[in-house]
Amino acid sequence: MPVERRSITPSRCVHGAGWQMMADAAFTTLSTERLVLRRFLPEDLDAFVAYRSDPKIARYQNWEVPYRPSPARQFLQELRATHPDTPGEWFQFAVALRATDRLIGDCAAHVRADDPRQAEVGFTLAPEHQGQGHATEAVRRLLHYLLVERGKHRVSATCDDRNTRSAAVLERVGMRREGHLLESTWSKGEWTSDLLYAVLRREWPAGW
Repeated sequence: MPVERRSITPSRCVHGAGWQMMADAAFTTLSTERLVLRRFLPEDLDAFVAYRSDPKIARYQNWEVPYRPSPARQFLQELRATHPDTPGEWFQFAVALRATDRLIGDCAAHVRADDPRQAEVGFTLAPEHQGQGHATEAVRRLLHYLLVERGKHRVSATCDDRNTRSAAVLERVGMRREGHLLESTWSKGEWTSDLLYAVLRREWPAGW
């Protein structure tokens, strides 16, 4: 269940409070009732490549299929030294089943380089694990991490307006639809339209 066409920004520009966020306690895992959001492990590679090579999964994303193992391996290796709260960079969280630690997808956070108090999220789930509430559970946990544990003021998300299932996830987790940009993104040979979502820290339920 892909959500957005993301552009990876390799900037390592860190400002004031953002540096403190990056420099404090190292990221380990985020847990829910059924899932664990963690760093990728070498043994995740095959599953990661498999679901990202599915044309239906890649349809609304910025990668092409097949998703090659070599660049995938390099991408996952680079994430090992990155903190999720690094301004200007996307961090990809592995989403695994808590009972077995089996990889079922990934979700991501991008902290803005120009204002580390704001972030953007995205998610992708393997086809066989869609329709079971896993995406909702993972994204809700990620939003709590960003808004409460990392103290972000605002978190946003963008999805193709044809991607109705992903839009439904964003609405279920409490994000507010803020806009509909018609033919705003050139993607895979066509103009596509985007739905814009966001949630503020003060809107996030207390005690979630």
